[in-house]
Amino acid sequence: MSDDRDDDGADDSGSASGNAGFLLRHAAPGRIGLVSGGDVISDLIRKAQAPLTRDGHRSFWSHAFLFSERRSDGQWWVIESDLDLRYKQMRLGVQENRIERYFDAEAFPNIAVLDFGLDDAQTRQIVTAGLDLLSGLTSYSLSELIGTMFAMHSRRLRKRDNLLAKEGALYCSAMVQHCYAAAGIHLLPGVSGKNLAPHDIADSPLPHRAHRLVRDLGVSRLREFAHSAEALLATPVDELFDRAL
Repeated sequence: MSDDRDDDGADDSGSASGNAGFLLRHAAPGRIGLVSGGDVISDLIRKAQAPLTRDGHRSFWSHAFLFSERRSDGQWWVIESDLDLRYKQMRLGVQENRIERYFDAEAFPNIAVLDFGLDDAQTRQIVTAGLDLLSGLTSYSLSELIGTMFAMHSRRLRKRDNLLAKEGALYCSAMVQHCYAAAGIHLLPGVSGKNLAPHDIADSPLPHRAHRLVRDLGVSRLREFAHSAEALLATPVDELFDRAL
C-alpha cells in the first residue's frame, strides 16, 4: 500500500517518483526524516514500539534523521545517529550521509518528511546542534535504546531520565530531539528526550505538516484476517445482504 500524502489530506501522489523524487521534493534544512528498513534490526525496533501505536501494531518507523543542507556537490546531506555496518568498516554514532542512501524503495519501504514550520533562526540552531554532535564524535547508544524500550510500557518511566542514559551518546530519535531542543522545541512534551522513539516524533502533537510514503503497514496476515472477521461480524445483516445484491 502506498500512502504518499499530507496528514491534512492533501494528496501529492501524482507527482511521486519513488523514494528519490519524494525526498528531494520535500527536503529542507532542519526538517525531520523518518524511515523503516527491510532488515531484521529495523523490524525489531518497529515491533518494540507497538505499545506506542493506537492499534497495538508495530510502528511504521524505525529510524529518524535531520535534513542538513544541499552541498556544493549538488547533493542533500542528512545528519543521523546510526549503526552503519559494512564490510571492513563500521560507523557507530552521529554521522553525515547523502540522502541518496534512502532512495532504495525495497530497502526503505516507508519514508516520511516532517515540516514543523521552522523559521531561519530555529533552522540554524537545529542544524548547528547536529553539526556540533558530529564534530564531537557522539556515539550511538544501544543501552539508551534498550532503556527507551523498557520505558515504553510505563508513563511514569517515560517522564523520567532514561534508566540507561550515557554521557556523549545518543540513538537516532534522541539525537533529533537533542537538536530540536537547541531551538527550544520539545517534540513530545512530557516525555524525556532520551526516551523518545521514532514513532513519538511521527505522533508529535506540535503543529506540523507530515509527508508520508507508506508501503509496508507492518500488519501480519493473521491480524489482517482477524480485523476483517471482526468487521464482518459487526456489520448488520441487512447491509451484508445489500452488498451481496
